[in-house]
Amino acid sequence: MSSINPETEELLREAIQGNGDAVEALLARHRERLRRMVAVRMDRRLSRRVDPSDIVQEALTTAGARLPEFVRDRPLPFVAWLRRLALERLAQIHRYHIRTSKRAVGREAVSDLGLPDDSAAQLVDLLADPGSSPSCAVLREEQRQRVRLMLQQLPTTDLDVLVMRHQEQLPFAEIAETLGMGLSAVKMRHLRAVQRLRALIDQERAEPGQ
Repeated sequence: MSSINPETEELLREAIQGNGDAVEALLARHRERLRRMVAVRMDRRLSRRVDPSDIVQEALTTAGARLPEFVRDRPLPFVAWLRRLALERLAQIHRYHIRTSKRAVGREAVSDLGLPDDSAAQLVDLLADPGSSPSCAVLREEQRQRVRLMLQQLPTTDLDVLVMRHQEQLPFAEIAETLGMGLSAVKMRHLRAVQRLRALIDQERAEPGQ
């Protein structure tokens, strides 16, 4: 299992002792990564109404108020706890906008990967584009659907690793801490998933008429 980051642990100790600067530093170091996480999971039509940074700020305010509770109970790794608070706040905001503007937000599509459609499409392109030439930049729809189907069949943890690595741009060490896994296990899951996807793409391109 992945242990908590030593610097995070030290800041937690100082924060719980009433050091306001430690609280601010502890939360600020995760702000940008939480913003990317929220942005990936927010439907673009909702993002026209709500800034991901505002959701993150509200989640961090909640985290600051609940730090003593976290230190006492340690329900999750600290990074995973922050992510959960941000996702809970995102869900609350989404429900609010569905109630207040059903026609504008209520029809927003969530893909079969558990991501907004535009984020799911971006993930497919990020993983399926091994080159930089225009011919490699956009997959034909049939090929895209096969890649999407393969992503659907991945274990949830493997899909989480791919999203965190390629869309949230997290280092493997932070992914390991977030998921409560060892670093080598996270790297292996990522490698196997990417190899399977790339093998599918290579097979598609080798077929006649590709």
